Amino acid sequence: MGKKHSIMVCDMKTMLHCSIVMFFLGGLATLSFYRNNNQEAVVSTNIKVTTHTTTTTITSTNANANTYIDTSKINTTQDFDHQKRLKIAPPSLTEACDLFSGRWIHDNKSHYPLYKEDECPLMHGDLACQTYGRKDSKYQQWRWQPHGCDFPRFYGKAIVEKLKGKRLLFVGDSVNRNQWDSMMCMLYSSIPGKKKLKLGLNRTLYSFRSKEYNISVDYYWAPMLVESNGDNPSNHSLDHRTVRIKSIEKHARHWVDADILIFNTYLWWRLPIIRLLKGAGSLLGGPNQVYDEVDNVRAYKMVLETWSEWVDTHIDPTKTKMFFMGLTATHSNAKDWGGKKQTTCYKETKPVTVDGFWESGTDPKLLRILESSLSKLKAKGVNVQLINITQLTQYRKDAHPTVYRRLWRPLTEEQKKNPQRASDCTHWCLPGVPDVWNELLLAYIFPTTQPASQ
Repeated sequence: MGKKHSIMVCDMKTMLHCSIVMFFLGGLATLSFYRNNNQEAVVSTNIKVTTHTTTTTITSTNANANTYIDTSKINTTQDFDHQKRLKIAPPSLTEACDLFSGRWIHDNKSHYPLYKEDECPLMHGDLACQTYGRKDSKYQQWRWQPHGCDFPRFYGKAIVEKLKGKRLLFVGDSVNRNQWDSMMCMLYSSIPGKKKLKLGLNRTLYSFRSKEYNISVDYYWAPMLVESNGDNPSNHSLDHRTVRIKSIEKHARHWVDADILIFNTYLWWRLPIIRLLKGAGSLLGGPNQVYDEVDNVRAYKMVLETWSEWVDTHIDPTKTKMFFMGLTATHSNAKDWGGKKQTTCYKETKPVTVDGFWESGTDPKLLRILESSLSKLKAKGVNVQLINITQLTQYRKDAHPTVYRRLWRPLTEEQKKNPQRASDCTHWCLPGVPDVWNELLLAYIFPTTQPASQ
């Protein structure tokens, strides 16, 4: 018996020792497992995994040449091998760099201006500042330089090739028409040889088409996106704003077949009070209108909700690229940049150089509402890219037509004596600032994976 007991005790001791050893080894294995997992987690948090097939056009610029590489056959379908994923689709420049934070650099040795005013017959006269008497031309020679990176500069021959068979449509107010004019002139100057063009006008829809390349660049007048009392593009000088805040289909049915949509709406929402029409039978501009009055910030939020619902319902984001232009500065108060009281942008010839300058006419609350609206759409899987030109336009007090433009009606004697008050400090001379907006827009339409040389 005693011997048996002794063997049992020995076995129990052995088992105890083995258990301790096994516990220790198991702890080391568990620690190693969690450590490896944590390292993998750190790697994966910095990588975006897409779950759909996309095609990408890569634009590469260097000191010697502009090279456009077509990678339309590259398939970037879902792939959970992180290292392999990084090699296939590195972050594009537009994802890796804030192109909208930077400064203006005078550069009369680069390719600015992108075209000559007198060689673009498509340009509207109210933007042709040299034609209508402006003597200085330095405003045409400024280059936007983002902090820490660059973006592909306009290389017209490659762009017109890539836009073959596409329809671009600008939708919004007269500043978006200003940008449309710029895009037309940029493309027109890039089409070689004799141009075969078709120009069309259907009250609110303006068209420019290159027959050789089958490119349509259109503009649709809808200053408030929804139906409004400003829907007549040639007769809309009003002291109030009235809208059908839920009625967008009348305009939007003209937008659905575009390959690239570029929206804006801002200038017409700056009046403090907006009238919201009530009842289907109440006519816009009619004598017996029934309406509610709301502040402009609330009304701006409401119209973007209506627009967002329409986009979410009617546009397939896998087929149509969508963009929304940021707010633009209106330099009507020279006190903002240290000028004299009761003066405007008239005779200004240099940009503001103070970093972060913000003029008093631009309401940041409206920009925040726009950013929030686009974020909500993105959460639903609908990507509308904000081209946030707001800050870069703040500096350019020198780039407006002022009185150097085609006038709808002759200046009165009083206006001639005080050109400050008659100056257009809202729109932009061409060539000029809107050309840079289009360069930024094209950087997003055709994203690049390699930053250009400084």
